[in-house]
Amino acid sequence: LAALPDSTKVYCTHEYTLANANFALAVEPDNQHLQERHAEVVNLRNNDQATLPSNMLLERLTNPFLRCDQPAIITAAKGHSAAANGRLEVFTAIRKWKDNF
Repeated sequence: LAALPDSTKVYCTHEYTLANANFALAVEPDNQHLQERHAEVVNLRNNDQATLPSNMLLERLTNPFLRCDQPAIITAAKGHSAAANGRLEVFTAIRKWKDNF
């Protein structure tokens, strides 16, 4: 997915955007793009509106699974797995974390 152009629309099959944004904020609370996206999603859901589709630019800026090379994500992942030393290990650590979030 990460190789797709920024304008590529992302259509998820379920309305999990708020839950995903809540988790992403736990992983990367200082991400300004994510904070803005979370506020937008909360507003949309409070008005019974869909949060989808998204696009790859927004996903690259706010989705921790696409940001496994970012220092804040790596640090957060290491808090859940000492083995989080590479992209795959960081991804795996935050995926396991989300499973229990």
